[in-house]
Amino acid sequence: MHHWIGVHLPRLPIESFCPTWHMPASEAGTVVLDKGRVLDMDAGARSLGVVEGMRRGGVLTLAPHAHIRERDTAREQTTMQGVAFALLQFTPNVVMADENVVLADVTASVRLFGGLRSLRQRIRRAIADFGVTCVTSIAATAEAAWLLARTGGGVALSERSQRRALARVPVSALPAARRYAEWFDGLGCTTMADVMRLPRAGLKKRCGTALLDALDRATGAAPEVHEWLAMPPAFDARVELPDRIEHVEAALFAARRLTLQMTGWLAARQLAVARFVLLLEHERGRDAIAPTELEVALGEPTWHEEHLVRLLKERLARVELAAPVIALRLEAKDVREAEAPSESLFPEPGGSPQDHARLMELLVARLGAQNVLRSGPVADYRPEVAAQWVPTSGETPRARHDPPRDLPRPAWLLDAPVQLIMRGHRPFYGTPLRIVSPGERIECGWQDGAVVTRDYFVAEAENHLHYWIYRERVRSRDEREPRWFLHGLFG
Repeated sequence: MHHWIGVHLPRLPIESFCPTWHMPASEAGTVVLDKGRVLDMDAGARSLGVVEGMRRGGVLTLAPHAHIRERDTAREQTTMQGVAFALLQFTPNVVMADENVVLADVTASVRLFGGLRSLRQRIRRAIADFGVTCVTSIAATAEAAWLLARTGGGVALSERSQRRALARVPVSALPAARRYAEWFDGLGCTTMADVMRLPRAGLKKRCGTALLDALDRATGAAPEVHEWLAMPPAFDARVELPDRIEHVEAALFAARRLTLQMTGWLAARQLAVARFVLLLEHERGRDAIAPTELEVALGEPTWHEEHLVRLLKERLARVELAAPVIALRLEAKDVREAEAPSESLFPEPGGSPQDHARLMELLVARLGAQNVLRSGPVADYRPEVAAQWVPTSGETPRARHDPPRDLPRPAWLLDAPVQLIMRGHRPFYGTPLRIVSPGERIECGWQDGAVVTRDYFVAEAENHLHYWIYRERVRSRDEREPRWFLHGLFG
């Protein structure tokens, strides 16, 4: 049996102008008109007595300071498409249906997401993060899921429960029956159960085949044909804000909406993003202001929405807006094929490489690339030259040098060697130091004029701490004694 989830957005006309993540209901009220009549309103306008179907003059009489908006079908279509893309992270079979309903065939995804109840909850959370109100339903056919979602939601997992749920659906909810509403009302038919009890021959003669076909599709007696959501070859989405934003924190909610769309697109195409760009488009004054560009480069490609949103949050927290923001645009610059999860029986200790990469990306976003470094030794025997540190997001130097494994190297190399004093012909650093290793001679630097001639040793203090020290080599004609220096500390 198939499992379809229907998602109805009943407040889409008003929420396309006043999304729940940005603008709460105002006391003056916000009203959306369609062809001169009220289509939807917020709680503020409703409290002032505005009702659906009222003309503009009546609205201004009851709520003279209300924000009146004309219905924008293009904005609604953009919002619907964004919701449909967000659902792609749960299944690739998504349909944009009529009357603000999105349908998703989750038959193959139920087990992956822990059952229908868990999957339904995750879809609801995703829609809530998107900033719109939704009513969900579950049914065995797409037509039934559409009808249940349009009439308040419901769950019908078996053929019997689906018939009972459909029997309570009002006749007016079925588009093919609306033109015959007066005739059905005269017959006393108010629900689909009443319609299905009528003789099929008479119903076909009076209403044609469209109504019977819709009933058969809803009950599963006839096959359904769907036009699946087409995915573009590249992801580039833009959202206009209902009002200008002057604080970065408010932009995060709109950025999360775009991220949900991108993760759905990535999941449906089995891709992972390695680099993406968020553009903050500013309000124009006398002079045009270039958009603020935030580029996020990931050490490990991913498609997980939580991690991408966390990175954006850290990056946005460090941005100062040059002007108010009126729109956001998200573009995936570098996408790659997603790697299959590990099939190993025992997980790797300390987390997977992906976990380590996500941690590094979070630190870079929070502290800046210049403050998160990794070791990048170069081919040189001088420790202060060989010990180089590069950003974690940078490339490894080509002239890489691995230190010899049979010789000791400290975990912490001082920026500049510290000269040690001598007591009793022994180097002193807090306590007298005792040499506990054979010497390692380093003599090089002639190629660039910075010649060093040193003998390195591991020294132990009385408190059993170990240090990396060296003695400079002097020529026979030099009159001074060789000096000792502290160059590194062992952990």
